[in-house]
Amino acid sequence: MSSSVQRRDLIRIGAGVTLATLAGGVARQARAEGLEGATGTFDDMTVRQLAQRLASAPYHGPDQTLPKALDNLNFDQFRSIAYRDDRTLWHGENLAFDAAFFPRGFLYRPRIEIFEIKDGKSEPVPYSPDLFTYGDPSLRVDENVGFAGLRLRTPINTPGVMEEFCVFLGASYFRAVAKGQSYGLSARGFADGTGDPKGEEFALFRAFWLEKPQPGVKAVVVHALLDSPSVAGAFRFTIRPGDTTVFDVQSTIYPRTKIDQSGIAPLTGMFYFDANDRTHVDDWRPAAHDSEALQMWTGAGQELFRPLRNPLDLQFSAFSDDSPRGFGLMQRRRNFHDFEDLALNYEKRPSLWIEPIGDWGQGWVDLVEIPTPNEVNDNIVSFWRPKTPLVAGKEYSFTYRMYWGWDAPFPTPLARVGATRVGSVVDDKTARFFSIDFMGVPFERLPKDTRFHLEPQSSAGKIRNVVVEPNPNINGWRTTFEFAPGDEKVVELRCVLATDSGPVSEEWVYRWTP
Repeated sequence: MSSSVQRRDLIRIGAGVTLATLAGGVARQARAEGLEGATGTFDDMTVRQLAQRLASAPYHGPDQTLPKALDNLNFDQFRSIAYRDDRTLWHGENLAFDAAFFPRGFLYRPRIEIFEIKDGKSEPVPYSPDLFTYGDPSLRVDENVGFAGLRLRTPINTPGVMEEFCVFLGASYFRAVAKGQSYGLSARGFADGTGDPKGEEFALFRAFWLEKPQPGVKAVVVHALLDSPSVAGAFRFTIRPGDTTVFDVQSTIYPRTKIDQSGIAPLTGMFYFDANDRTHVDDWRPAAHDSEALQMWTGAGQELFRPLRNPLDLQFSAFSDDSPRGFGLMQRRRNFHDFEDLALNYEKRPSLWIEPIGDWGQGWVDLVEIPTPNEVNDNIVSFWRPKTPLVAGKEYSFTYRMYWGWDAPFPTPLARVGATRVGSVVDDKTARFFSIDFMGVPFERLPKDTRFHLEPQSSAGKIRNVVVEPNPNINGWRTTFEFAPGDEKVVELRCVLATDSGPVSEEWVYRWTP
């Protein structure tokens, strides 16, 4: 991974910490305040009890003071402080995992408490400056400054070689990869007020507990304590890395205040441009993005595919649902030639699918698209927003499974969107030309003489000149149409590919804006 990629990744995750600091607006207290009971006997209720107690008291964030030598680290200085491979937690114990820790400084000022659980007992992971190497010796301090976050390692790609596959760092951000992948989109513990003009509040994972894995076990358990001015929460992650890396997540939320715009299982990615949206981009590559679409499987069994955009103005989309089966930010394009970027390897970025466990009731899958002038900024957020606001003094539980991998985890008998391309119409400067490729199972099973047609819809404007034709290059079909918006500024477009017997594809949905 190049240094430029690392810089981008560190900055984008660290931005949450900076904003969290601004959102808190309160004095920081001693580092251990509110964490009484974090050590000693530990069970599945320990972190929940801590979160409940925190939520019943005013918010006081963790310590952010740093010694002078670490107080104003730049990116290169921060990177020069490296955790030693021979000092990882569980090093040399012949376990499937080990853990390393991040230093504080640069964008990561809050002290994050980290504990190890062994035999039902919790003890702090001791800090020492000897755990790190220093490119600049002046950055070594003897004070007990503690850690900023953690990374987990396992032989995910090469037997016997410990490789990083998961990181918890910055606010409540975390991310993971499957075998053969590079880091891309991130997840968070909780979202509050995303895109709100008043400002978003970024909760913080202020403490972690790592269960020491048993010999031969290929899963590791991480507990996390969430805290912010508006909410506290307890999380239990059971993490299984592999061809698809799976997180089983048990979360319990305790609001301090009423939360109208809560975000459950929030996902954060980057979309700069692709063939459907590059009008305002001058770039030599065919595309640049961590994710290309929001994919949904509704409670009623409907499968939706919504290509992402980098709009000129902030865009909110809300998809109403009852007991959703799943949603995720997906990266379907997996060929190097889709991006032509030797350094950033966008074709290797993970898709992330959220599978709710249990009945989540009524609400919305929200999508927020934020304008960005480059690929440094995370500008895409998606999450589940419950219909009923979360109120102070109550307990809310959400259990779900996260799949970090190459595609959605469930097979589908439907044709899938392979590409969305948008361009100009030669004889009409106000109209746009759409080309949508469908590929997949139906074209392998249906008779070759099957007749297909497109069923398009628009909330305004006119769809005209619809064409459906085979695309032998993908063993699928291509549909094209022109869209004339007239004087409209926002139009919702939908279509499915169908036969005389009914739809055979997932539903393509798209928001057009100038």
